[in-house]
Amino acid sequence: MYRGTKIVATIGPASTDFDILVRMIEAGVDVVRLNFSHGKAQDHIDRATLVRSAAAHCGREVAIMADMQGPKIRVGKFEEGKIFLENGDKFILDAKWGDNGELGNQDRVGLDYKALPRDVRPGDKLLLNDGLIVLIVERILGHEIFTVVKVGGELSNNKGINRQGGGLTAPALTAKDMEDIKTAMSFQADYLAISFPKSATDMEMARQLANIAGEAYHHKPKMIAKIERAEAIPVLQEILDASDGIMVARGDLAVEVGNAAVPALQKRMIRMARESNKLAITATQMMESMIFNAVPTRAEVSDVANAVLDGTDAVMTSAETASGKYPIETVEMMAAICAEAEQSEYNKLDADFLNVRFSRIDQSIAYGALFTAHHLRVKAIVALTESGSTALWMSRHSIDTPIYALTPSVPTQRKVSLYRNVRAYHLMQTGDTNAVLRQAEALMVAKGIVKKGDMIVVTWGEPMGQVGGTNALKIVRIGEFD
Repeated sequence: MYRGTKIVATIGPASTDFDILVRMIEAGVDVVRLNFSHGKAQDHIDRATLVRSAAAHCGREVAIMADMQGPKIRVGKFEEGKIFLENGDKFILDAKWGDNGELGNQDRVGLDYKALPRDVRPGDKLLLNDGLIVLIVERILGHEIFTVVKVGGELSNNKGINRQGGGLTAPALTAKDMEDIKTAMSFQADYLAISFPKSATDMEMARQLANIAGEAYHHKPKMIAKIERAEAIPVLQEILDASDGIMVARGDLAVEVGNAAVPALQKRMIRMARESNKLAITATQMMESMIFNAVPTRAEVSDVANAVLDGTDAVMTSAETASGKYPIETVEMMAAICAEAEQSEYNKLDADFLNVRFSRIDQSIAYGALFTAHHLRVKAIVALTESGSTALWMSRHSIDTPIYALTPSVPTQRKVSLYRNVRAYHLMQTGDTNAVLRQAEALMVAKGIVKKGDMIVVTWGEPMGQVGGTNALKIVRIGEFD
């Protein structure tokens, strides 16, 4: 069954194996996420090499997303590895504890984020370990934050801290992130995911650093803003404008804004991304139970399906494929859910076009191809493209006609892996137009996508090979060149 929604899979100890990775790609992985919160630079370089090798074995191009760690807003380590806090307990978060090797105990623990005492006020609610533990700030004395436990539980080493409502001043890009960007560019990561951006400036700075680091490799990655801070919501449009896409990072975001607010925010963010011709990835706990179980819960199935119906470009796994027991089964199940959900989508293409205004020739050609394909019920839309922009514009609208981006650029082929309803194939675009159209038709037939007599819509730019120059559209009946 054809599937338009893409799958981003995080790899880790459970999936850093050639055979397992091959099976995951065959099961439906389109983008592989490397989580820079774990491992050393060489680990990521080795995994990127493994991904490229496994994708080549499968005869596909798979994009690589390098996900930056961002600021470490975490508690330190404990003497016994963990403690248990009871409701009503007094507990101190100490920014200097651990500077001389001290480990946390039942009374206090150190902080990786040394600025926390300056960022909080009495009465603030601090949420630890993804909100499972709640502390109320009573007073701040120098480097010590005195709290009372409102909701207790087990607290172990290096668990995260959020302030309900946001307001922590930690910068989005740390010194570690800046070095990690250089590492990611050394293997030409197709996407960079930036953690905890608060403004368009954070994304612009990250893009500048990535472009400088990638200059030696003639490579510029696409930038994904992870929306996980409360402060990002009011300036979401500005962040979108400075990015190539967003990740609906529901974990930290839910802790800051409250669980109940996240579903509506998810729908709003995906809608805004599509309207801005940007990408959207939905992430966090999508198939969480499959870390240990061979089948997902019904709630998880509904969660993935609803993200598809919201219009997300991709759904993402984290621990499910990085450290879980069933990485291949997780991808298979996710692919099946996406494909099934897409079958029930209401196609509202005509409504999408009522208020569209075109400012560029290539954009108007892209919309013209969609409109024509929808009303003629063609078999496929074929975009001959250098940069992939035409395919991106087409993919922002709901249509049940598959889109194929044929490009001579391998980096473009990889980046298109994240675009909803778009499949990319390599095709050189040299020579006269009719020769290239014949080659495109032959490729589509060879892939089993079309057969003689089928109609397709083809877009391209003249002269061939010109970036951003799509200016032609043709309705082709397969076999007309015979």
